[in-house]
Amino acid sequence: MATITAALVKDLREKTGAGMMDCKAALEANAGDVEQAIDWLRKKGLAKAAKKSGRVAAEGLVAVAVRENRGVVVEVNSETDFVARNEEFQALARAIADVALEKSADVEALLGTHYPGGGTVQEAVANAIATIGENMTLRRAAELQVHKGVVGQYIHNLVAPGLGKIGVIVALESTGDPIELAGLGRQIAMHIAAANPQALDAAGLDPAVVAREKGVLADKNAGKPAHVLEKIVESGLKSYYKEVCLVDQAFVHDPSKTVAQAVKESEGRIGGAISLKGFVRYALGEGVEKQESDFAAEVAAAAGGQA
Repeated sequence: MATITAALVKDLREKTGAGMMDCKAALEANAGDVEQAIDWLRKKGLAKAAKKSGRVAAEGLVAVAVRENRGVVVEVNSETDFVARNEEFQALARAIADVALEKSADVEALLGTHYPGGGTVQEAVANAIATIGENMTLRRAAELQVHKGVVGQYIHNLVAPGLGKIGVIVALESTGDPIELAGLGRQIAMHIAAANPQALDAAGLDPAVVAREKGVLADKNAGKPAHVLEKIVESGLKSYYKEVCLVDQAFVHDPSKTVAQAVKESEGRIGGAISLKGFVRYALGEGVEKQESDFAAEVAAAAGGQA
């Protein structure tokens, strides 16, 4: 039988909002498997959908660079937030984003690309490690481009121009006024930063995620007639899409309408049809586990074990 630790119970409670004893029971019933325990709680109506955001652990910066109809977002990690405030590190992150905008946002290709001032991006990172004295990595990068239109951008928790803790780019295809379109793009990018959609629309969701949601809805309503169950699942999925699909979410700037409705209503002002083509949202360190440390113990160790 799996050992159910207090840390495991705490983790499940943070992910589901369920009570401590319910979390413990869920873990015991599922041999300590957190994901199965989440579904177990949801089937019993004791928890909402699992939170999608992983524990933010890595430090560093997210950099965004946009030029009219093309934009990139990159994440450069460091060990401490102190280094993220270092001007040299900030210059490195910003320069990498600029190189990605000019060349490619494929990480492997980007690392081998020429870096301003000489050498490659990979060598520039290595030089910064040697100079600043802390490990750094170019973790990920992505790009968006439209034939006609703009790539909107937004950076949350701005640390310096083009740099912050959350970076968003969103592609809007349109022949309308580019200045007005850029303003709308920024609003939508701000919405994405706040609402954290998982996909542009239902078609963009992972089929396995949708199947899992259907399974939970069906199990929660087991025993009902087939035709009733089908309608319940269909209704539940619509509600789920409103939570996780960008076009179906309530627009944060005007919750009385969806993002899709807000875009449609902007077409007259902008002077052309608008199509949302995609978005990228990077939150610093999401999905990366960082080893928790006991600061007092570290200080004691540094002092030779003396309190």
